[in-house]
Amino acid sequence: MSDLPSPFRRATPDDAQALAELINFAGEGLPLYLWESMAEPGESAWDVGRRRASRDEGSFSYRNAVVSEANGRIVACLIGYPLPEMPEPIDRSQMPAMFVPLQELENLAPGTWYVNVLATYPEDRGRGHGTALLRLAEELATACGKPGLSIIVSDANRGARRLYERCGYREVAQRAMVKERWKNPGANWVLLVKPDGNHAVT
Repeated sequence: MSDLPSPFRRATPDDAQALAELINFAGEGLPLYLWESMAEPGESAWDVGRRRASRDEGSFSYRNAVVSEANGRIVACLIGYPLPEMPEPIDRSQMPAMFVPLQELENLAPGTWYVNVLATYPEDRGRGHGTALLRLAEELATACGKPGLSIIVSDANRGARRLYERCGYREVAQRAMVKERWKNPGANWVLLVKPDGNHAVT
């Protein structure tokens, strides 16, 4: 799908600030916590977020992002991509402990189209932007031959989970969060999957 219907459009590097903000909303502050540890001398955590969003590669790259606009401004975004059919083993000696439970859950949904980020600015919530972007995610997944979809959410984020379940996602597995100094009311990450009729999730 090279051309997207209004109000959607493909993100560009110029959207890095909005993408960083929405990524942080979706991650409930975890991205900003991690960006703080990645900042170079003279660089803020938000600088790191913008830098990562404006890259041509990487999970949070603008190339994986679609934004939704209203009244001339970005109000929501979707970041997603296909997961590999054969996940690589997790190298716990190299992967930060906070990422291990998330990667374990991703590996339980091989070959699905992974909704990494779905976020709406707080002042724009309740207007159907998330539901519309999830419908678009299904179209993008089908277009690249990956009709099964997956998403991970905190068990404390009940509003988001209700949205996903209304859209046909169902819980597959949970893993305990590793928080370090990140403050979050949740205890577990939850993998939700919306399979197609022929897709078996492990």
